Amino acid sequence: MASTFTVKEVPTKPFDGQKPGTSGLRKRVKVFEQANYTENFVQATLSAIPDGPAGATLIVGGDGRYFLKEAIQKIIRLAAGNKVKKLIIGQNGILSTPAASNLIRKRKATGGILLTASHNPGGPDNDFGLKYNMNNGGPAPESVTEKIYQITTTIASYQQADLPDVDLSKLGTTQFGDYTIEVIDPVDDYVILMKEIFDFDLLKNFFKKRPDFKVLFDSMNGVTGPYNQRLLVTELGLPQSSVMNSVPSEDFGGGHPDPNLTYAHDLVERVEKENIDFGAASDGDGDRNMIIGKGAFVNPSDSVALIAAYADAIPYFKKAGLKGLARSMPTSGALDRVAKKKGIKLFEVPTGWKFFGNLMDAGQCSLCGEESFGTGSDHIREKDGVWAIIAWLSIVAFASETNPKVGLNDILNKHYSEYGRNYFSRYDFEEVDSVGAGKMMAHLTEFINNKSNVGKKLDAYEVALADNFEYTDPIDGSVSKNQGIRIIFKDGSRVIFRLSGTGSQGATVRLYVEKYVEKDYTVDTQTAIQDLIKLALDLSKLVEFTGRKEPTVIT
Repeated sequence: MASTFTVKEVPTKPFDGQKPGTSGLRKRVKVFEQANYTENFVQATLSAIPDGPAGATLIVGGDGRYFLKEAIQKIIRLAAGNKVKKLIIGQNGILSTPAASNLIRKRKATGGILLTASHNPGGPDNDFGLKYNMNNGGPAPESVTEKIYQITTTIASYQQADLPDVDLSKLGTTQFGDYTIEVIDPVDDYVILMKEIFDFDLLKNFFKKRPDFKVLFDSMNGVTGPYNQRLLVTELGLPQSSVMNSVPSEDFGGGHPDPNLTYAHDLVERVEKENIDFGAASDGDGDRNMIIGKGAFVNPSDSVALIAAYADAIPYFKKAGLKGLARSMPTSGALDRVAKKKGIKLFEVPTGWKFFGNLMDAGQCSLCGEESFGTGSDHIREKDGVWAIIAWLSIVAFASETNPKVGLNDILNKHYSEYGRNYFSRYDFEEVDSVGAGKMMAHLTEFINNKSNVGKKLDAYEVALADNFEYTDPIDGSVSKNQGIRIIFKDGSRVIFRLSGTGSQGATVRLYVEKYVEKDYTVDTQTAIQDLIKLALDLSKLVEFTGRKEPTVIT
C-alpha cells in the first residue's frame, strides 16, 4: 500500500435536484452511477461539515444495498482529498444506522456518512441514498442540509486523492501518510451497548424457563442480520431457527425491506402457521421495527406507550428514570395516558427524528416513538429497531415473573384494562393526482379556519379543536408550521390529514384515525374505527377530489 498520495482537483458541473432532507439524498441507483454525481454530493457534504473536513474523524457504513461498496471507495478518495484525518468503516461497508449513531458518540467522531435509502427497495433498478449525521449521532439539521444543497448548485470541482481501493473485508488499519482507514466489526460496539441497557440475565433465564417460547426475527435481508445473529443466537442462546433472512443482500432478496404487515408477509405467514409466540422484523438500515405474535399485533403507537409503562423492566430506564416522553403528532395518544399517570412530561412534535434529538440533547426526553414503526431512546440519536425488539423481549420476560405463561396479547390486554385503548390506523393513498389532493387540503383548511366549527357535532362526535399543527421547539425556538390538519373530538378521538411528495409521481395523502375507548378494547381495529373513517372521508370529500375509493396501504 502506498504511504503517501497526491490530490487532484477534478472539474465538474452541478446536477439538479441534489437537495437532501433529514433522511439525506435518495435517488435511483442509476442517478448515483452518473459520472461525478456521487462525487459532487460527497464533496458538498464534506465542505458543509460545520468545522470543515480537515482533521475530521468520520464513521462510514450502510445497509448493504447495491452500489454501497463503490460509493465507499469514492468517499475514501474524496475524504483524503479534503484532509480528513480518519475514516472508521464497517466491515464490507455494513453498519446499521443505530450502530453508526452509537459509534459517532462512542468514538467522539466529527460525524458520519451513512449509505442507505432506509426501507426503500435496493438493486440496480431501485434506490440508493447518502446522509450525513452530526457529532451527536443524529441526522444533520436543516442548516447543514441546506448548506450541502447550496454547494451542489454551484460546485465546479472536487478534491480527490489517487488511492487504490481499500479491502473492506479485512479488519484492521490501513495508513496513507497521516490518513487512517480503520475497518471494524460493525456489530461489536452495538452488542456492548445493548448489554449495558438491558438485563441479559433476565432474558436468558426467561428462555430457560420457557423453552417452548418461540421467537422469529426477520431481518428482511437488510443490515440487521449480523446483529440479530449475534444478539439472539450467540448471546441469548436461541436456536438458529429464531432468525430468518439474516444475510444482508444488495437487493434485499428481491423484497421490500419495510417491516409492516404488507411487506413482511413471509414473517406474518410463518408466525401464524408455526404458532410463533414472538415475531419481529426490522427494515433495510435497522432503524424501524414491527412486533407481532400468533394472533397479536403491537401497533407502533401502543409499542412506545407499553415500553414507557414497563420502563422498570429495562435497567437503563430504571437507573436513570424517564426524563420525558415524546411522540410525533400523528402517533396516537396512548403514550400521553402513560405520561399522565406517571407524572412525566410529554412532548408532541412534528414528524422527523431531529425533533426528538433536540429534546434528548437537552436532557428533556428519554423515550420516543412514531406511528411509522420507529421507536427509540436517548441511548443514541436515531430510532433503533433492534433496541425496540429487545425492549419488547424484556417486557415479556419481566411480565412472566408474575404470569409464567404470559403472551403478547396478555400484555396488551392488561395495559388496555388499565389505560383504555387508543384504536389507531393509517390509510395511505399513494400516487394521487397532486391537483386533486391540493384541492382536498384547501377544502379542509377552509373547515379548520371557520372557528364556528368548534363545538359542532359531526355524526356522533363533537369537534373540540380544528387546526393545522404548528410546533415551536422548546430548545432552539424554531417554528415548524403546516405539519398536518387535525380535527380533535371531545372524547379524545382524532382524524388527521397530511400531504407529502407532491412530485412527478403524484402526491401521497395520509389519513390517520384514532378512537379512544375505556373498556371495549377487544374489538378489531378496523371495526372499531369504521364510523370515524366514514366521517373523515365525508368531511374531506377525498373520493370526490382524488377519485380514489380505496387506500393503497392500511397500517
